[in-house]
Amino acid sequence: MSKSNLSRRNFLGRAAAVSAVSAIGGTALITSCAPKGKTKDVEYLLSPGLDRAPDGPELKVGLVGCGGRGTGAAINFIDAGPNLKITALADILQDKIDKCRADLKDQRKVEVPDENVFLGFDAYEKLLQTDIDVVILATPPHFRPMQFEAAVQAKKHAFLEKPVAVDPVGARSIMATSRKADAMELSVITGTQRRHQRDYIEIYKQVAGGAIGEVVGANVYWNQAKLWHVNPKAEWSEMEAMIRNWVNWTWLSGDHIVEQHVHNIDVGLWFFGKNPERALGFGSRQRRVTGDQYDNFSVDYVFDDGRHLHSMCRQINGCGGGVFERIQGGAGSANLNWNAAKLFDLEGNELYSYPYVTDAQGNKSLAVGPYNQEHIDLVTAIRTGKPINEAYNCAASTMAGIMGRISAYTGKEVTWDEMMNSDLKLGPTVYAMGPVDVPKEVPVPGEAYIG
Repeated sequence: MSKSNLSRRNFLGRAAAVSAVSAIGGTALITSCAPKGKTKDVEYLLSPGLDRAPDGPELKVGLVGCGGRGTGAAINFIDAGPNLKITALADILQDKIDKCRADLKDQRKVEVPDENVFLGFDAYEKLLQTDIDVVILATPPHFRPMQFEAAVQAKKHAFLEKPVAVDPVGARSIMATSRKADAMELSVITGTQRRHQRDYIEIYKQVAGGAIGEVVGANVYWNQAKLWHVNPKAEWSEMEAMIRNWVNWTWLSGDHIVEQHVHNIDVGLWFFGKNPERALGFGSRQRRVTGDQYDNFSVDYVFDDGRHLHSMCRQINGCGGGVFERIQGGAGSANLNWNAAKLFDLEGNELYSYPYVTDAQGNKSLAVGPYNQEHIDLVTAIRTGKPINEAYNCAASTMAGIMGRISAYTGKEVTWDEMMNSDLKLGPTVYAMGPVDVPKEVPVPGEAYIG
């Protein structure tokens, strides 16, 4: 695609012929903890978390996406409680399957039989035909919407790694499938694990209770060094090279404002209790060496009540870092950092500090880490017959990240309504190990016209 053809249309899409807002049921976030009202998932997650899920009949689990995060999620699930078993694996790449099988055997003495191991772009469909009860979806996020839809159609409970989409069509698909999961009383947990993190939950409860006054604004950050990249090998097709380097391609990851920074954006929306109305952002590509993405973003999200949330993320070596959220209230602030969740008054005096477990060296930690807690909560929901479904909330936070990305790519303000009515869908129309027909140029803000 030549630069002259890059337009806001390429990044935003046309307005959909049928309003997605009416199809899904409104633009308001079905919030996990808005102080003015709670949904069933809120009531569940704001109760004290269990250290281990209750016993019950064996739950068989299938893993789709056998890379490092998928294997880690599978181990977290096994550790969540008794009678939990990984029985099926699926991936596009054979070496990922082989390593996952070896790690599961090595670390948890789990052996997955050959007949339950599936390879290829349709592997997830074959896995869903086995007698699993739960599916873990941990492929590159481009594939999440279609795989989640298939999982719910197959009546499986699910864990969806974040983010849950890379484009507006995908995010709305997750929202719609979430409603189907509700109707079928399926439990769905997503990888936005801060909503399961005990210090975050405690701070939320205190903020909702008025500890810092009314929430008036927030800042959310994920600034770190370069993540990683994989150089292509001569024997790889373009598709294989892209999948192995997926965090650097927008059609596969959504760019890091969506793939990684969604965690922080999700916290902001959680504490605000609603979705942003519009976003204006900027970003650039300074040192990234592969793919088509930016390596820094700064976005101002504005809500319908006039509040602002500032979002900043960067992946560049040698720069100042920080991964945290700051919620500003009329009478104080909440600072949420890894093992350092605190409340302050307007003069900077500490009002509250979460009581972490402290080891002999003085290191602080949670009694149960969030990566384990989210799976404990999923198993508990299934075994107690109290369904919990986070897919809609995660789709909304993903959509907010997409909105910020598109604003930065184009240099133009983007609205939530545009996102909810856009037909933008990234990625090829055919999945095969060969050439990939997608735009590969890095976007240039300001050169895009509105059309």
